[in-house]
Amino acid sequence: MTDAEVVEAVLSGRPDAFAELVARHHGSCLRFARHTLGDPDEAEDVVQETFVRAYRGLGRYQERQTFRAWLFRILLNRCRSAARRRRRRHERFVRDERALAGAVAETPSPGDGVERRLRHAMTGLDDRHREAFLLKLGEGLEYEEMSRVTGASVPALKMRVKRARDHVRARWEEGGSDGV
Repeated sequence: MTDAEVVEAVLSGRPDAFAELVARHHGSCLRFARHTLGDPDEAEDVVQETFVRAYRGLGRYQERQTFRAWLFRILLNRCRSAARRRRRRHERFVRDERALAGAVAETPSPGDGVERRLRHAMTGLDDRHREAFLLKLGEGLEYEEMSRVTGASVPALKMRVKRARDHVRARWEEGGSDGV
């Protein structure tokens, strides 16, 4: 079944069919949210919130859009909201240097080197460039889909992806072979 057919099944009284949409899109949504937000726990919360909102809003889904682009529009808005909340919290946060010094660092997992290097390479990208980079190169969306997700024009998105790619490539190369 296509995504549109699954949506139709849900709207026709089979709410359990929504699990198929979650199974199809959860991984890519989580990957995007992790790279956008940088916090796995926050990313998981945002993805769960995205699927809840998508389920509640299925009646507004229009088949002329791809379901994935529609879902990513919701996800992107949730990520933006989470980032704004984090910035507001950070502005109110008072650093306790002694508590930070005594904190235990997490044990890195096997893929952490590449993840850390990619995070380093994306450092300095503003939100618009990071979103365009991740939607195009991370999730493989077409520019037209990206335009529906972000509300930006296709030419603007192409320029953002190019600039982000150039930035990431330069930062990746400066990271060297030591994993950053």
